[in-house]
Amino acid sequence: MAPLPLTLWLAALVSAILFFVALPIAYWISFARNRWKFLVEAVVALPLVLPPTVLGFYLLLALGPRSPLGRWYQQLTGHTLAFTFEGLVIGSILYSMPFAVQPMAASFAAIDRKLLNASATLGASRWRTFVRVVLPLSIPGLVTAVALSFAHTLGEFGVVLMIGGNIPGLTQTVSIAIYDNVQALEYGAANQQALSLLAISFVILCAVYGLNRRVWAVWPFK
Repeated sequence: MAPLPLTLWLAALVSAILFFVALPIAYWISFARNRWKFLVEAVVALPLVLPPTVLGFYLLLALGPRSPLGRWYQQLTGHTLAFTFEGLVIGSILYSMPFAVQPMAASFAAIDRKLLNASATLGASRWRTFVRVVLPLSIPGLVTAVALSFAHTLGEFGVVLMIGGNIPGLTQTVSIAIYDNVQALEYGAANQQALSLLAISFVILCAVYGLNRRVWAVWPFK
């Protein structure tokens, strides 16, 4: 698979998985009253301050043949998770986690607790309150979370290079292909790939800002 389609597929898969993984984490962070909640918040936000090579190195060890996960996966499939597309997905999910969790948590935290109390007073269960009250009020944050995790995955370099290497057609993403072309002094090819990422990222951000400003304004809670 060419670098751009592979990168788009990776970003789409990661953002879709992150939506369902980050949703309960963000909900718990926003509504839990646990005194040690800050530890979970710190772990989730760690990729924001940790150098990608450090995260990639430890993920490489965790996915390699000497780790329990790596041995189990090798017994199951015949190869390890390191230097595979599946390994890229796992690494990208962990690296982009804060870009999904934090916008969701911010939207959940901004909801007026009186609305939740009113829903409970009327006899609605927590699940019904979540579906009928929390989710509709948090749509802008959910859209932002999906868009940011998608866009962030598009531009990953250090983590994907450490975990996936640079295998054309399998783990070579656009950011790595751009680096290769620059190293080979093929600036024309690098420029085309860079412009593609620039255009895609710009369109994503425009869509996020446009949707959050206009489309969701037709909802009653706005």
